[in-house]
Amino acid sequence: MKIACITPSRIPSNTANSIQVMKVSQALAQIGHDVRLWTPGAQKHPWSELSATYGLTTPFEVTWQSSQPAFKRYDLSLTALNAAAAWRADLVYTWLPQVSLLALMRKMPVVLEVHDRPTGRFGPWLLRQTVKNTGKKRIAVITHALAKVLQKEFRLVIRPDDLVIAPNGVDLERFEALPEPHVARAQLGLPVEPITAVYTGHLYAGRGIELVFGLAKAFPQVNFLLVGGNSDSVESSRRAAAAAGLQNITFTGFIPNQRLPLFQSAGDILLMPYGRVIAGSSGGNSADICSPMKMFEYLATGRAILCSDLPVFHEVLNEQNTAFCQVDELESWIAGLTRLIREPDIINRLGLQAKIDAQRYNWKARASAILRNLD
Repeated sequence: MKIACITPSRIPSNTANSIQVMKVSQALAQIGHDVRLWTPGAQKHPWSELSATYGLTTPFEVTWQSSQPAFKRYDLSLTALNAAAAWRADLVYTWLPQVSLLALMRKMPVVLEVHDRPTGRFGPWLLRQTVKNTGKKRIAVITHALAKVLQKEFRLVIRPDDLVIAPNGVDLERFEALPEPHVARAQLGLPVEPITAVYTGHLYAGRGIELVFGLAKAFPQVNFLLVGGNSDSVESSRRAAAAAGLQNITFTGFIPNQRLPLFQSAGDILLMPYGRVIAGSSGGNSADICSPMKMFEYLATGRAILCSDLPVFHEVLNEQNTAFCQVDELESWIAGLTRLIREPDIINRLGLQAKIDAQRYNWKARASAILRNLD
């Protein structure tokens, strides 16, 4: 099929939304479809830059479309949809409810990905109208928890044939031949000997960075590697660590997705210290409905995961592949990390099971499941 992907995310950028869009678009191309992506912006970027930033191997066409912030992406929706129609797209794949509704009104089949509660003045209405439309469509919701929220809070009744629960995924092939932790640390120029706990991702509120600081103070014999974050948040966190006298924390700043598996493989233990309130790049709180991409990358890395015990994570994680700690409670995390350090067999067992369980969550299988019966 000719699939027109239309996203509000700027490409390239280091936001999770933009990474997810590029992984989804690549997966659609990898399973044999002709993919074109429309994204806001005026400057074109070469594929070599996009490939390095997002860790991509299969090219697809990207078109940057001028969009004025004052129009809240409605101008992008119209111009990109017109371009998709002129291209004679067989399917519109989007993260914008206004695009999905307009496409359905044009009798074009649609996939709408829903990652959060609809917001804004018109967001709930647009999503409701998309759901009610009788056209050929698929609503891809990232967690069962979010599907329940849409039903309960927004009174949306999505027909079973129109709904698919689609957790995020991982490029499994990029995690197939990772080095052992001490080898990865040597390759990255990091201290080889100490046990290393790795956190990857942004340093937004709710990501548990303060908790990592508490662990670093309690475990001076452990090296903590924090990978990612924008320049301002990284600098702020560096100053806070220095003020607290923490010398066993290393900040890398932003790392292109292409290199991320090596940094994750440098950890004996991978940290997911999410709080009860998780803010994204545009704010809000997704703690009860989220599907973090790092969760699937961590599984594929094949390391022990130490994770906040948020109910939504149990849709993917379990006690065979993850060690859970109480949310926002430092003493629980100290106890959890102590147990892993004292019992390396648990680290090995959790890592082996994580690697096995990751096989269920690859981007290509996700794309095929979403498109089933739409082609």
